[in-house]
Amino acid sequence: MEMLLVIALMGVLMGVLAVGFGNIFGENEKEMAKMFVRQGIKANLMQYRMNMGGYPTTDEGLKALLDAPDNESAGRWKGPYADALPKDPWGKPYQYACPGVHNKIGYDIWSMGPDKQDGTDDDIGNWGDE
Repeated sequence: MEMLLVIALMGVLMGVLAVGFGNIFGENEKEMAKMFVRQGIKANLMQYRMNMGGYPTTDEGLKALLDAPDNESAGRWKGPYADALPKDPWGKPYQYACPGVHNKIGYDIWSMGPDKQDGTDDDIGNWGDE
């Protein structure tokens, strides 16, 4: 009987710890996404802008950092400007718009956040004080 009580208490303790660690790791994922959208790709986009005269358009997207354009500006392209396009901590591609909705004279880059839905309160972008 005592052994069953000890096993049950250990199970409860492990459950509490697992929930606690889940919250800790969840916050780390959000911080990683914030770092990427605010600083992680900034240098790549700046280098692209210096060579190409502007940021990639929304239609070109972040893929423009990897692939040369097939138009008259192809001669200015000195990339690739990134090795690969990383996914956010929840396995989804980062979203990109230029001109931005939030940054009208620059670009918006964001993660759809833990719910993996665009345009919701948990989106993590390169704007505001989030």
